[in-house]
Amino acid sequence: MKVLVINCGSSSLKYQLIDSDTEIVLAKGLCERIGIDGALTHEPSGKGKFKSTPAMPDHKTAIGIVLEQLTDAEVGVIASLDEVGAVGHRIVHGGEKFTKSCIITDEVLKQVEECSVFAPLHNPAGLIGVRACKELMPNLQMVAVFDTAFHQTMPEKAYLYGIPRKYYDEDGIRRYGFHGTSHQFVSAETAKMLGKDVKDLNIIVCHLGNGASVTAVKGGESVDTSMGLTPLEGLIMGTRSGDLDPAIIEFIANKENKTASEVLNILNKESGVLGLSGGISSDFRDVKAAKAEGNKAASAALDAYAYRVAKYIGAYTVAMNGVDAIAFTAGLGENDDVTRVAICEYLGCIGATIDEQKNNVHGDAAVISTDDSKVTLLCIPTNEELMIARDTVALTK
Repeated sequence: MKVLVINCGSSSLKYQLIDSDTEIVLAKGLCERIGIDGALTHEPSGKGKFKSTPAMPDHKTAIGIVLEQLTDAEVGVIASLDEVGAVGHRIVHGGEKFTKSCIITDEVLKQVEECSVFAPLHNPAGLIGVRACKELMPNLQMVAVFDTAFHQTMPEKAYLYGIPRKYYDEDGIRRYGFHGTSHQFVSAETAKMLGKDVKDLNIIVCHLGNGASVTAVKGGESVDTSMGLTPLEGLIMGTRSGDLDPAIIEFIANKENKTASEVLNILNKESGVLGLSGGISSDFRDVKAAKAEGNKAASAALDAYAYRVAKYIGAYTVAMNGVDAIAFTAGLGENDDVTRVAICEYLGCIGATIDEQKNNVHGDAAVISTDDSKVTLLCIPTNEELMIARDTVALTK
């Protein structure tokens, strides 16, 4: 079966067409600047990369263009849309309503819409993508795969906040966690690389990119994760602050005469490594270059980033009463050997030792710990699209 995977952002759309029998990506691409002027990058397997600027006033138009590209005589990879067996959609927030992926029905769409209160930028975009696909491909089954679903196995002690219980009972305010498809995929791949059953392992997955999170996976299930009600909590990230004293919000609001929403915008878009480095960049390559030139703010930002990741690893080792493997994934985790070393310098107390020669890996799956390390350290490329495709096939066969 060929599965089309759609991931809609507020002004963007990522896609992959995957042959589920071989798990080969037949084509992938990105639509950007939807609603502005439109930009398309289309990569059919073995044919190179094609860029164009078609008008994309809305997501429906963008999806229509994607379908045209997939079936185009020159840059396409299928003869017609009849070859597509199902469509899998990434949905960011499923609240407590969705504990696993599901076939999309009118009732599911309604419930996803209700969860938009927790993800006002992401869920509406995902819904637009679903509705556009349903209109353009009305006979195809479609599946919703939720970022939050994998974390629905967390116990109350992990997901409850220390606030009046009524806010959870009445409003659903709790830790939900994100990057679930990535954490699920990487924990399963970790077990596969170790030649063991994931149910027999305690694994910590470090998804380190511009957005970043750490998850404790015990016996194949998420038991704690660093992101919370929203993706703002947890690690220091590219532009997000991560954990902080909530009173800081009131302090900044009063000092600069800003609303709570305006302060949250600062915490989401102007903080993290970007803010700590004095505005150098949210791109770690730029910040590392500045550190190499002697910039103290850049150095402090990178130190704080590694320290925060290591603290979460320590906390989750305790939460699971031990850890067998720690996996680094996503853009930074997969490619930045220097950051991995900086994090692992704190892990000697749990018997985790990185091998600097093995750690010289960028984007490939590898064990990067020494032979005598008590905890296995790994670098594992994530593949959220493949995870979405697998769930889609399982539900639509």
